Amino acid sequence: MAKPNPCLQCGACCAYFRASFYWAEGADATPGGVPVELTSKLTPFLRVMRGTDQPHPRCVALLGDIGKSVRCTIHPQRSSVCRDFVPSWEDGEPNPRCDKARARWGLAPLTLEDWADPDAPTTPKFPRAA
Repeated sequence: MAKPNPCLQCGACCAYFRASFYWAEGADATPGGVPVELTSKLTPFLRVMRGTDQPHPRCVALLGDIGKSVRCTIHPQRSSVCRDFVPSWEDGEPNPRCDKARARWGLAPLTLEDWADPDAPTTPKFPRAA
C-alpha cells in the first residue's frame, strides 16, 4: 500500500502564508481560473485568497484539520502561487518555507522518506556476494 501524499495530511502552508497572485488568474479573466468569490483585491494588480490576508491566515478553500487530513476545494483551479509551492523533499530538495509553516503548526519537517513509496521495488545499492 502506497503512503498517502503528505500534503493531504498537512495544509500548514495554506494556514500560514498569504496567497496573493496576479489578478488575471481569476475566473472572471481566465476560464477555469481561481473562483473570484473566494478572493479579495489586494492591489490594482494582485488578488489574495480570502482568509490568507488575516493576522492568523487560513485559506477559505482549505477544508479539514491541519496536520491530520486536509484538501483544497479548488485544487484544479488554484493559483500559480499555490501550484508553484513545492513541499519539502517532494522534488528531492528541502523547502525552508514549508518547514517554517509546518513548525508553526507543531509539525515536524517533511523528510525524503515521507515521499517514499514502500511498495516500490528496491534495488540493492551494492551487488550481493555470490
